[in-house]
This record gives sequence, structure tokens and C-alpha cells, in this order.
Amino acid sequence: MKNIVLIGMPGVGKSTIGVILAKVKGFHFVDADIVIQEQEGKLLKDIIEEKGVDGFIQVENRVNASLDVEKSVIATGGSVIYGKEAMEHLKEIGTVIYLKLDYEPLTKRLGNLKGRGVVLREGQDLKALYEERTVLYEKYADMIIDEENKTIEETLQTIIDKLD
Repeated sequence: MKNIVLIGMPGVGKSTIGVILAKVKGFHFVDADIVIQEQEGKLLKDIIEEKGVDGFIQVENRVNASLDVEKSVIATGGSVIYGKEAMEHLKEIGTVIYLKLDYEPLTKRLGNLKGRGVVLREGQDLKALYEERTVLYEKYADMIIDEENKTIEETLQTIIDKLD
């Protein structure tokens, strides 16, 4: 079994579900955002502040494109889909699962966007970001899991059923 790669907007539960999924499958858990922070020696928000959105996306692309793991559940950052090399690499080394949540429930889950290190361009709001990214998540996904009205446990069970 190759890796399992979780993609989707911030707040959809990639890290939460990823940790539990890794336990259930007997896999390692890799949080790509933490790998970026370790490699850069800085917090995500500091990288964004210093290098700007495009600079951060280059760093994220480089780090994700060089992930060398096996039997792992990889929780990616929401902006990973802007990195062509990263996404090609992740599709090569694993099954890419898009955790999909409609815009309305997503806004309820998300608190302070800046504090979460959400990559927003100047003058861009969450709705515009959501619409821009949804297309890319769907393009790269091997599997789409709709989280509409599902608890974390139900989402997890749906993923496990579809993988088996």
C-alpha cells in the first residue's frame, strides 16, 4: 500500500482525520506544514510574512515535491495544489484524497484565518479562495470524500471503506 495524501481547504480536518487514519491503517503520519516549518526553521506565518504568498508557495512546492515517505498518511497544507511538481510527486507516491466541504459549513469551522496561516492574496476573501482552489482539488484528487453532514468518525469510515 502506497501513501495516503489528504488535500482540501483549511479546517476540513486533514490533520485530525490523518492522525486517526494513520493509527487505523498502521501507517506513519506526516503533517506537511510541520515538515515545512522544520526545514525552514520558521513558523508558516513567518515564512509568508517574509517571502510573501508566492515565496511561501515555492517553499511548499519544493518541500512537498521532495517528501520521501512510505506507508504514511500525509496531511498537506491547503495551498499545496498550487505546486505542480508537488502534486505530481504526491500523486506518484500515493492516493490523493480530497476532503470536500461546502463553503457555508467551512466558514463556520474556520476561525481566524491569519492565525491559521491561510494563504490569502491581497484583497482576496475566503469565498474567492474557495472557488479558486476547489477546481484544483478536484483536478488532482484520486478520490473525493464529501464531508457534508458527516462527523469525523463518519468521514473516516467513508475513507476506509473506499480504500478497501
